[in-house]
Amino acid sequence: MRRPHLPARLPLDPYVLALLATVGLAALLPARGPVATLADGASTAAVALLFFLYGARLSTREALEGVRHWRLHLTVLAATFVLFPLLGLAARGLVPGLLTAPLYSGLLFLCLVPSTVQSSIAFTSIARGNVPAAICAGSFSSLAGIVLTPLLAAALLGGDAGGFSLDSLLKITLQLLLPFLLGQALRSRVGGFLVRHKQVLGHVDRGSILLVVYAAFSAGVVAGIWHRVSLPQLAALMLVEAVLLAVMLLATWYGAARLGFGRADRIAIQFAGSKKSLAAGLPMASVLFGPHAALAVLPLMLFHQMQLMVCAVIARRRARDPAPEHAADRVADVSPTLQQPAPRAR
Repeated sequence: MRRPHLPARLPLDPYVLALLATVGLAALLPARGPVATLADGASTAAVALLFFLYGARLSTREALEGVRHWRLHLTVLAATFVLFPLLGLAARGLVPGLLTAPLYSGLLFLCLVPSTVQSSIAFTSIARGNVPAAICAGSFSSLAGIVLTPLLAAALLGGDAGGFSLDSLLKITLQLLLPFLLGQALRSRVGGFLVRHKQVLGHVDRGSILLVVYAAFSAGVVAGIWHRVSLPQLAALMLVEAVLLAVMLLATWYGAARLGFGRADRIAIQFAGSKKSLAAGLPMASVLFGPHAALAVLPLMLFHQMQLMVCAVIARRRARDPAPEHAADRVADVSPTLQQPAPRAR
């Protein structure tokens, strides 16, 4: 039996370290009084900016061209917004024995967040999968998540996510949906600028999310959240998330095979259908949970790093599989994306 070969270096995303450092800063120097008001206002503006940029970057033409793979996209959407939430609801039985109620709310929110785009493409490329399908699947998931994640959070989390009130609907519209639609409308005018300044705007993206995290965790520290979470509880949460990730990786891989997909498509489905977007989830949580956002995003931050490390191992093992024999499975093998450096995962 061949022993699995692990990569010499597992990917510890520097951005995750920056997030942890931001959490530490909020714990030591939380925003209070006028500073907290200023941080909340800046965080609100940052969320709107993020979703404007998401809208301006999403290629509508590319998404429409990918519609011909509708079975694959429906499979990814079902994994992201049906199977994940069902598993999250099933985990309710772990409260209060293994998980506290606040951590469970964060875990359930994690199950409602859309899939990633960049890291799904990167790992699909490394594994010699269907890269164009991964691009479209991630884009569709992000687009659907603008609407589905708040609606599912309102239905499944209820009061924990502020309930589905007129005020929460207005916040979602003004901070998430309206900036996104504005970005789509102005894409033809600002698209060239975004492409030319892609690297600089990447720092704007990440800096905005760090600001959101600082504001959320500052509010949590002032409210005393760290007195409500112990190390054994964090360990239990990581164990539950490891099981959740393993179930989704197995379900998307073998489920796609049962549905008749080829190897290249199965790889895209596995990576796009088993992962969750930290970049989309953090600003959504700040809108939906308000002052309780700190505990809500903690499970998502832990799951994000876990999925990067596990999927890196799987992608490299898939890359060593024998070359596919069927023409349908060779679509991604000729993709020029394979020769490009993998984009930084988000």
